[in-house]
Amino acid sequence: MEYRRIKDQDKDEDSVHDDVESLRGKPHSGSSSNLAALVGNPADRTKWKRKSIVTLSLTVLTSSQAILIVWSKRAGKYEYSVTTANFLVETLKCALSVAALARVWRNEGVTDDNRLSTTWDEVSVYPIPAALYLIKNLLQYYIFAYVDAPGYQILKNFNIISTGVLYRIILKRKLSEIQWAAFVLLCAGCTTAQLNSSSDKVLQTPLQGWVMAIIMALLSGFAGVYTEAIIKKRPSRNINVQNFWLYVFGMIFNAIAIVVQDFDAVMNKGFFHGYSFITVLMILNHALSGIAVSMVMKYADNIVKVYSTSVAMLLTAVVSVFLFGFHLSLAFFLGSTVVSVSVYLHSIGKLQR
Repeated sequence: MEYRRIKDQDKDEDSVHDDVESLRGKPHSGSSSNLAALVGNPADRTKWKRKSIVTLSLTVLTSSQAILIVWSKRAGKYEYSVTTANFLVETLKCALSVAALARVWRNEGVTDDNRLSTTWDEVSVYPIPAALYLIKNLLQYYIFAYVDAPGYQILKNFNIISTGVLYRIILKRKLSEIQWAAFVLLCAGCTTAQLNSSSDKVLQTPLQGWVMAIIMALLSGFAGVYTEAIIKKRPSRNINVQNFWLYVFGMIFNAIAIVVQDFDAVMNKGFFHGYSFITVLMILNHALSGIAVSMVMKYADNIVKVYSTSVAMLLTAVVSVFLFGFHLSLAFFLGSTVVSVSVYLHSIGKLQR
């Protein structure tokens, strides 16, 4: 299968980890020097630093994403066409990828791994995740009719479950018992955070919001795992080339969405009707978030991506208290705590795989 190479890479990483563990505690000097060589390798330190930077960037960008979407509303609705906003996001991400490639070409020259020209066999896999991301991104706007920004960040954590299960099914990666327990805790934490003690309704979010959140989780999980498989199938391929083709198909699908959904509004009012400064910030945020996600996939994995969004829910809740008068209830605090514990358990379970 085409994913066997990815599995072999994972096994090699696990064997290196086992080698490090086996060196610990041995008295002879050779073990110490070998351990120092493995842990103190400058290349490893650079890789860890790069991974930390992109993960931190993704966390900050994700925490502000929901806030900017809610903030871009006027009188409770979007005055701009969300399809045009999505199209501009894909266009900006494509332009950033080309700009990054231009810098690579100046420094390293054009090689087989960084040239844009390719074969249909290589690019034919990108329409699938591009279409899935299109649907997920559109739902991202409409779900705010049923949830607030902190509630959205809580429900987004269902991505972790869908991603973990799809990792098991598609990439054949085994999940430990601790990781499965973390998924159960995650569900409990998300539900607890949505409890509503101030009305007759048990949960703050209505059924429509839960259904949309679950659909978004499935779409995001499958698209994320599928994209990671594509990117890591050819590790030597420049990440910006891979991004470029993904975003090109994203632009095509979003252009179709504009024609189908907002053609009359765009023709009568203009492409940028209803845009504001917050809308521009939101577009920039989405574009940079997409770049950060692809960098995490290239240098870490998709699980790191979805857990960085979990940390973002806490930042979103704090900011929403000041911007939107969000009430930080005991249920939300306890639910967030349970989700945080599930994050810790999952990280421990990943080491013990």
